[in-house]
Amino acid sequence: MTLGLINANPVVHAKKERIVRAEDNHAADAVDSLDVFDSVRDIRDPEHPYSLEQLSVLSEESITVDKKLGRIQITFTPTVQHCSMATVIGLCLRVKLLQSFPLHFKVDINVSPGSHADEESVNKQLNDKERVAAALENPSLRQLVDECLCSSEL
Repeated sequence: MTLGLINANPVVHAKKERIVRAEDNHAADAVDSLDVFDSVRDIRDPEHPYSLEQLSVLSEESITVDKKLGRIQITFTPTVQHCSMATVIGLCLRVKLLQSFPLHFKVDINVSPGSHADEESVNKQLNDKERVAAALENPSLRQLVDECLCSSEL
């Protein structure tokens, strides 16, 4: 947690009800936007005790899956334009996807166009393998990511 909150009073939304699927209608190896959303929706915001879904940082509509190209794309919207936690949120999303889905999927994570003051820099950081690897080698940053992911499993 940071000492001074960037967004001291975020708008908190109700969580959507989870959709239960019949086993025979959804193949185990098929991945769609609902699968991806279900895996990331409960990630805790790094600054607040709420999930990314509750803060409307992401939604099922902000996720696309292209099975033919093997690509998962997530576009998220920080709660404020100058959010310094945007890269941490993106790292959390990337780590959770790497843990949850086959490695053959290419993952693209971006902030929504116009939603962050430093949009280009954040997007570049989140989609550069070397920068992501270096960030996750930082013990403090890795601990923060792990805390956000652990709270999503409760």
